Amino acid sequence: MQYYTLKVAGLTRQLPLCAVSDKLDIAAFIMFSDVELTKACASELIRKIPPCDVLLTAESKGIPLAYETARQMGINYVVARKGIKVYTIDPIEVNVNSITTQNPQKLYLGRDDVELLRGKRVLIVDDVISTGDSLHALDVLVEKAGGKIVGQAAVLAEGDAAERKDIIFLEKLPLFFK
Repeated sequence: MQYYTLKVAGLTRQLPLCAVSDKLDIAAFIMFSDVELTKACASELIRKIPPCDVLLTAESKGIPLAYETARQMGINYVVARKGIKVYTIDPIEVNVNSITTQNPQKLYLGRDDVELLRGKRVLIVDDVISTGDSLHALDVLVEKAGGKIVGQAAVLAEGDAAERKDIIFLEKLPLFFK
């Protein structure tokens, strides 16, 4: 197995390289179970983001970062779910494609989540921004919910996303072409 050495928020991690196609590998950045990394990245992001009232992330890899960032800021966060639960009342939905998921998916917000976003300054948060498809889907959900997007932030910007001027991120993450 090959690894990429990532330095972010004062910490160093070895990320395994994983094939997404015959021609492309990505460095797998997983915040689950890494409390030290999650806390440090949230603290660093908070220094860079604009004022906001609520955070929004997509299920599931962005959840630890959204939770910790919201906790440190003393605000709420909302998770756009990949499925409708029995308690999801009056859901709104959007289609999304992701580089790490093979099939198209949908993201959903229930009425309670929509109410948390309506009329609020919303910051979209994720672990990695790559193609921007997930961000676009979250943008659409915020618009449908009546919120105002004040920014989009992630720990890492992967590949061409690192050249974007409309996102906030801590470090660049290269793509590995074969």
